[in-house]
Amino acid sequence: MNMLTICNMLQTTRLGLMAMASAGCALLPAASAAATDRKPNVIIFYTDDQGTLDANCYGSKDLYTPTMDRLAETGVRFTQAYAHFVCCPSRAMLLTGRHPQRCNVNGWAQASPKAGLQLNMSLKEITIAEALKGAGYKTALFGKWHLGAHDGYGPADQGFDEFFGFRSGFIDNYIHNFLHEGFHDLYDGENEVFMNGQYFPDLVTGRALQFVDRNKDVPFFMYVAFNLPHYPEQADAKFDERYKDMKMPRQSEAKVISTVDDRMGMIVRKLEQLGLRENTIIIFMSDNGASVEDCSINRDNHPSGFPKGHHYGAFGGGGNSGKWRGAKATYYEGGIRVPAIISFPSELPKGAIRDQAISCMDWFPTVMELCGVPLPEVKLDGQSLMPIIKSANAPTHHQVMHWHFEQRWAVREGDWKLISTPHGEPDFLGNLADAEPERRNYIKEQPEIAGKLLKLHDDWIQEVMPRQGGVAVDAVSGRMDALSGHAIFGTGVRGNGLRFDGFTSRVVCKAAEVPALTNGLTVEAWIAPQEYSWNWTGWVDREEQSFAAEKFEE
Repeated sequence: MNMLTICNMLQTTRLGLMAMASAGCALLPAASAAATDRKPNVIIFYTDDQGTLDANCYGSKDLYTPTMDRLAETGVRFTQAYAHFVCCPSRAMLLTGRHPQRCNVNGWAQASPKAGLQLNMSLKEITIAEALKGAGYKTALFGKWHLGAHDGYGPADQGFDEFFGFRSGFIDNYIHNFLHEGFHDLYDGENEVFMNGQYFPDLVTGRALQFVDRNKDVPFFMYVAFNLPHYPEQADAKFDERYKDMKMPRQSEAKVISTVDDRMGMIVRKLEQLGLRENTIIIFMSDNGASVEDCSINRDNHPSGFPKGHHYGAFGGGGNSGKWRGAKATYYEGGIRVPAIISFPSELPKGAIRDQAISCMDWFPTVMELCGVPLPEVKLDGQSLMPIIKSANAPTHHQVMHWHFEQRWAVREGDWKLISTPHGEPDFLGNLADAEPERRNYIKEQPEIAGKLLKLHDDWIQEVMPRQGGVAVDAVSGRMDALSGHAIFGTGVRGNGLRFDGFTSRVVCKAAEVPALTNGLTVEAWIAPQEYSWNWTGWVDREEQSFAAEKFEE
């Protein structure tokens, strides 16, 4: 029996047990669905690359965002909400309530479903969709998955009854190709579909409206993960006139933010027309901060059909993070602090503001409490936000916060945050209470604080990424670095579907998964054109080198 069959059997058993638990357990008291005859519906709007303050209700008065503003008026707006600094780990955190390292998401999950070497979120993870499906909910994901493209690891395998969208990092909104590599990426369930020329935000919104119509008489969970304001910044032309006098790149950013707000509004109005709004929990959040990327097609005969030199990036960045330094792909506040709102008119406060630190991992337990659904019997890193929602004076339950992706990490305690280099070495100690936060590096002035934070993070990473027994290859030793003077962004083991873990600098796998130890393993590295920079325009080389495999025990 192969590992995929075993995983599928375990997942089926787990869902059955969850359904039994949901039927046999009493609903939670207080702010739950117990006061109504029907469990509340749940909608999560997860925007892509929206800046810390990029909504009118967050102070960006130059933006037209009536839907986001209305959610704030009818709900609770958070001023210190954290996601992750890029897409994959953020989405794993949201859907599982757990740190992405527990989920096998410590690297990029954005290969084509037709590719061999891939990273996928572990099937053992229990998602919000699985938990709610086990309690009788209809579930759907419309938009971006970005947690693995391999057959057997898509949304349908993690609790979603319906899926329409793309499985990688982003797509052109008209031709639906992932432009970094070029491949087509649009799926209806497990089936690739071709809808060239049709505007992706409209396709997503149309499917969402149909889903609500079909399921208006039963509780439903709908995760709407828009491709905007992520580049390519292809906005609805109806916003051209509104922003015609705004300077670039803010103009481009403003138009795509208003476009995604507009499509959110269509879905909210559908709820109102059907009389469902009062009993629907709506969560709005961005997956990370605004992008400053400038990307272009860097070769001829690109699979997308676009010519060499075609620009599709964020024009250097038009997002608004206010006083907060940084943007997407940095651990400064502008990369990880994002807008976040919850609105549930029949149960929660309206027009409230909460300043406590929260995480996107907190939505999982919060939704379970509000829906009266038991939590799964796994360790969650998020906690229910109900105490904070009820009281502006409740303490944050995240006294220490951790972020990690590949070898880069950050840890925060109080107002202090320690950030690593791209290679995992502590490098920057900033203070959020400064008049100009995170501009001054205190790492040499405050070595005791830096040392304390480093110890906190070292202890944490050993908990969430324990070393497992099996086989390892030294993947980023001096020998691999010597292959190129450029940065190594990702490595894997050719032909075996294995992945570099990004923390221990080793390719790690079970001994049984390695076919020929005596001949060693071939490590494959994708090389970027310069020392680590988010503004890369494509891979310039791909190198391979063989290493001897090494068995080790826990």
